[in-house]
Amino acid sequence: MNIWFEYPYALLLLALLICFYRCKKESLAIYFSHIHLLPKSWFKRDIFAPALFLLLVLALSFPFLYDYEKRPPKKGRDLVLVLDASGSMGFDLKNSSKFKTLIELSKKFVDRRFDDNIGVVVFGAFAYTASPITYDLKALKFILDYIEVGIAGNSTAIGDALAEAVKSIKKSGSKKRVIILFTDGKQNAGKISVKDAVLMAKKERIKIYTVGIGEDFDKNLLKRVAKESGGEFFAARDEESLKEIFSKLNSIEPSPVRSGIYENKKPLYWIFSLLALTLIAFRIKRLV
Repeated sequence: MNIWFEYPYALLLLALLICFYRCKKESLAIYFSHIHLLPKSWFKRDIFAPALFLLLVLALSFPFLYDYEKRPPKKGRDLVLVLDASGSMGFDLKNSSKFKTLIELSKKFVDRRFDDNIGVVVFGAFAYTASPITYDLKALKFILDYIEVGIAGNSTAIGDALAEAVKSIKKSGSKKRVIILFTDGKQNAGKISVKDAVLMAKKERIKIYTVGIGEDFDKNLLKRVAKESGGEFFAARDEESLKEIFSKLNSIEPSPVRSGIYENKKPLYWIFSLLALTLIAFRIKRLV
C-alpha cells in the first residue's frame, strides 16, 4: 500500500505551527479571528493546540492509501507509423533484417509514447491500415508482431501509404498530428503520387517525418516530403543509427506525461478528524 494526499498544498499550513510558540496571542488573531472564545489554557505552551492544529491540517489535506496508480486514457498526439514492408526490407541492415529491426524498435518506441493515440499503416505495392489509431498500445504491439515482409506486395507505393495515413488520422480531434514514414526504397507503384499525398497532409496540418533506411532510398524525395509538411528527414545506415533516430523522434515529438488515477483508494482523513474531535472532547472534559 502507498500513501498520498488529495490536497498536498494544504500541508503548507503546517508552517503556522511555529506561531503557537513564537507569536503573541494578539498576533494569532490574524489567523484565528475569534480567539476570545477559546479557553486561556489553549495559549499556554503545551502540546494541545499545536496537536489539534496538526490533526486538522492533516484531515484537510485528505490523505489516502492506494494499491497502485492506473493511467487513464487521455489525449496526447495522434501519430501514425507508416512502415515499408516491401520485399527489399527483408534484406540485411548490417547483420540484421531491416524489417525485423524496424519492428523491434517501433515496439520500443510505442512503449515510450505514454499518452499518445497511435496507428500503423503498412505498405508495399499497396497500402493498408494494420491498426487504426488506438490508445491500446499493448494490442498495437501485438499487431506489429504479425506484420511480415511482402504482406502488401514487393513494390513501393509511398504516395498510397501517406494518403492512407492521412485518411487514418484526418478525423482526429487532436491538435498535434504526426506521420512517421519508414522506407528503404523509391516510389515505383501505387495510384496516388507522393506530391498529392503531401498536399493532403498539409491541408490537414499533419506533420510528416521521413526516415530512409539502408542505401537505396530516394533521399531527395524524402527530404522534400519532410520539408514541405514541416517535419524532418533522417537517414539510417545501420541498426545503431536507426535507434538514434527513434530517440530523436521521441524527443522532438515528446509524449505528455499521463496523470494517474488510484486503484483501491482508501481515505484516511476521517481518522485525523476523529482524533481531533477526541482531543477536543478530552480537553473539554478536563475543563469541566
